[in-house]
Amino acid sequence: MKYYVVKYSGPFGFIKPWTAVRDSETFSQQFLTPSIVEGIEKKLFPELLGNEGIHKIVGHRLSYDQVSNQQEVIQTRGWNSTRKGKEFLFDRPKAILIRGVLQNPTLLLAFTSKEDVSNAAKQHVCLCRNEDVMYPDSIIETTKEAFEGDEDKFPGFELVFGKNDKSFLVGYNRLNNEPMYGWIRVVGQPVTNF
Repeated sequence: MKYYVVKYSGPFGFIKPWTAVRDSETFSQQFLTPSIVEGIEKKLFPELLGNEGIHKIVGHRLSYDQVSNQQEVIQTRGWNSTRKGKEFLFDRPKAILIRGVLQNPTLLLAFTSKEDVSNAAKQHVCLCRNEDVMYPDSIIETTKEAFEGDEDKFPGFELVFGKNDKSFLVGYNRLNNEPMYGWIRVVGQPVTNF
């Protein structure tokens, strides 16, 4: 089967997927979850909005140079109130968390249609948050077998969606709360500078 792969890259750091949790306590994933891939697809193909699931992206791969841990000061959304005499005092507690940032990431998105890859290659994508912009770099024509196994051309982490004996729980579908499963395919050397 023919695959058309668009390569996206960014010249700086991008917040690691699922890194909203405290990385110092839980080392969050370097792979893209089904909801992240679906979000990227909906951004590239807005006509799919309202259709649940992933329809056009048939494979993906994420690689990077290294993870840089960076401190960030955060505040809670709500206010705490305390009473001091007749006055009420309001404050928002602050905390410091460590966020993992991918340095120089590369994202590969595979399609089976030339028209789809051509459309995707004209647009940027956001890896996890709106400021994490990646730009298209090139289009590669290949086969499904080469994309799944060529360690030099297509290195990276890929979460293969679906349930089998290698699968683990990766989250819950936000629309129907059903569990989502997948297993990790590691091709080549996903971390290029360690």
